[in-house]
Amino acid sequence: MKKISITYWISTGLLTALMLFSAITNILSHPDAVTLFDHLGYPAYLIPFIGVAKLLGVIAILVPGFPRITEWAYAGFAIDITGAMYSTLAVGDPVSSFLIFYMLLFGSYFFYHKKQQFGTSSDKAIINSKIPV
Repeated sequence: MKKISITYWISTGLLTALMLFSAITNILSHPDAVTLFDHLGYPAYLIPFIGVAKLLGVIAILVPGFPRITEWAYAGFAIDITGAMYSTLAVGDPVSSFLIFYMLLFGSYFFYHKKQQFGTSSDKAIINSKIPV
């Protein structure tokens, strides 16, 4: 269980750090992000929207107790990475670095489910708590 937890936090930490860095540059409409979006043929007004979506995805993955929202965040990151890879490929740029993003995403997602399968003490407390209806 400890190996699963360590592997989960390493892959998730790296994934969320990369997504958070990307989200901040997008939210602030950094000139590099604007240049990249212009190169890919996308409008500049889309940059902050994607940045906010990435920030919400990072929060959703890091906050425990909401497994359905976490699943949606992983799906959103998969769509974001796939869309970025497709756009990069469409303009003729190399796409070799996307393998790293996919490996981090897959590792985080896979070990998220492994961790859920075994359950941690905080996860069990959330699951076992009874909320009166």
